[in-house]
Amino acid sequence: MVKQLLEARCSNIFAACHDPDGPNSEALRELAKNHPSVVTLVHLDVADPCSIKESAKKVGSLLGKNGLNLLVNNATVLPQKTMLTATVEDMQNTFNTNVIGALFVIREYLPYLRTAAKASGKPGMSCDKAAVINISTDSASMSFMPVLKEPFPFFPYSISKAGLNMLTIYTARDLKADEILCISIHPGWVRTDMGGASIDARESVEGMLGVIGSLTEKQNGGFIDYTGETIPWFTRKKFIKGLIQIDLFYLLQIK
Repeated sequence: MVKQLLEARCSNIFAACHDPDGPNSEALRELAKNHPSVVTLVHLDVADPCSIKESAKKVGSLLGKNGLNLLVNNATVLPQKTMLTATVEDMQNTFNTNVIGALFVIREYLPYLRTAAKASGKPGMSCDKAAVINISTDSASMSFMPVLKEPFPFFPYSISKAGLNMLTIYTARDLKADEILCISIHPGWVRTDMGGASIDARESVEGMLGVIGSLTEKQNGGFIDYTGETIPWFTRKKFIKGLIQIDLFYLLQIK
């Protein structure tokens, strides 16, 4: 995503990662080296509240008076376990990173998002003003999972991302008065080090950035994919004159 943000000519990019000096961060280090005035590497372990606080302090010290316009919660762990094989540690570690970590990242960076929202002078909501983007998955949709023909082998991940989606709803509601937008977005089944087989990373990121750039208050609190399609949160059964009708309900349609 950092590479595509550079191509989009973002003025300041803070690339947070668990191990900035490790082998998995080599590409990030190269980008930071080639674009020192734009890309800053930040150490961030989202499972460690102290690390989150320190990262926010560092970013805050480098931000100008206009604050932080866009926060992307992308950190995730993906243990390959089912409902019958997942351990307590699997569930705790997954929730610590995928849900609790995202919550405290939002809270620690919130002052900078509020600064950006106030400084923008623009009406409404957008990522150019202030926004939180939570990277989720369609496997967190309660409409998607029941129709799978095969058991989904990433039980802790799916459950935790459903929790992340609820965090999105709360964040969108609680930060509405600040005009800070928040959505969950499904990046597609991307070919990465963790697996995936549907699309490559560039297609996913370019799609997400296009969607993110077009967001308004109409999508606040929503769940969409990298093409801009709305993903249903759940299915609901309606009984009408003895017949069962299945309706898909979307958050943005609920008043």
